[in-house]
Amino acid sequence: MINACHYLRGGSEIVYFNTAKLLASYGHEVAFFSSSDPRNEKTGYGKYFVDVGNIRELSLPGKIRMVPAYLYNSDAAGKLKHLILDFKPDVAHVHIFYGILSVSVLKVLNKYRIPVVHTVHDYRLLCPVNTLVDASGKSCELCKDRHFYHCIIKRCSDGNFFQSTMVALEAYFWKYVFNPVKLIDNFIFVSHFSKQKHFEFNYAFSEKFSQIYNFTDFPDMELQTVRGDYFLYFGRLSVEKGIKTLISAFTENKNSKLKIAGTGPLKEFVEASSKTSSNIEYVGFRKGKDLEELIRNASFIILPSECYENNPMAIVEAYCLGKPAIGSEVAGIPELIENGKNGYLFRLGDVGSLRKAISDSLLITDEEYENFSKSVHSFSKLKFDMAGHYLSLIEVYKSVIDKKKSEQAY
Repeated sequence: MINACHYLRGGSEIVYFNTAKLLASYGHEVAFFSSSDPRNEKTGYGKYFVDVGNIRELSLPGKIRMVPAYLYNSDAAGKLKHLILDFKPDVAHVHIFYGILSVSVLKVLNKYRIPVVHTVHDYRLLCPVNTLVDASGKSCELCKDRHFYHCIIKRCSDGNFFQSTMVALEAYFWKYVFNPVKLIDNFIFVSHFSKQKHFEFNYAFSEKFSQIYNFTDFPDMELQTVRGDYFLYFGRLSVEKGIKTLISAFTENKNSKLKIAGTGPLKEFVEASSKTSSNIEYVGFRKGKDLEELIRNASFIILPSECYENNPMAIVEAYCLGKPAIGSEVAGIPELIENGKNGYLFRLGDVGSLRKAISDSLLITDEEYENFSKSVHSFSKLKFDMAGHYLSLIEVYKSVIDKKKSEQAY
């Protein structure tokens, strides 16, 4: 199991850990490969992890020295080689590899003929900044022509020229030197939207793909049909997640209570907003049982995302507990919310539209709310079931292993 980070940083890490835990529960031996960090979860495989610094915290000369490793991390390649020789994996399931581990890990896996499965969490294989959103927060597909200088001109990476240049260089490196699409045996898309968007940019994805929704490891998945007295956002606190739109909607609507859990670049903005608006409460980063209780006691969760979401873990976790959602009408979210029947959709980035969705949710009766809860809970059993996810995943693993064996036979 390969991922850039071995601690809970966001949704991709939740999937990374959940998948490893699921496989282990069925008796599979799972090894981890990642980067060293004091925040890491405990693992016996830490000796193989890569020591890397945070390039964003380095001085300009330091950043320049990091460029070769950012494009192709030889240290990561060497340490992964040792893990492969010691562990002898049947298959490698890769999550986030770019930025820290680099495409070098794919080259090593390819060299040792290890079948590679990649869960597509974002749009990094299409867009240098992985969100298909520019620095102003607007959707952007200029790099569809594979001329990645657009990213530098628009300074798409946080408005920073150097960072934008770095991610654009990485995209060109993939284009002309080591193409990750050719080094991966199967792409697991977690939403229909993500799958179609990747096909639209590069038809090569359509030749080796699967589509499997995310799942959650909440053990009992107990239905909770009682309506709580607050709305809830939990996840990354950043511009593309629509945090400012969310705050604006509740700042103008003092009669509704909002709780926000998570961390990220806009943490200070959220903290400040909670101090000036009595109906907004920031509860910090939550996980495990604390997060589960927070979800259980909410009325609706809100996903105000202003980027191309795939299969948000926030909805997966909420639905498994019978909690309906209000979400922006973008990307994979409408695949999960049927407006007015099991939740509400609102126009992307539109504060007025979000306020109306909130008002509509407050007007439904307790009986209607119970129907919403039962509907999303049933959806979760159908789409986010752990056992079903395991069977689908094993089918993918077997297919790439068999294909690799047949290739070696010739």
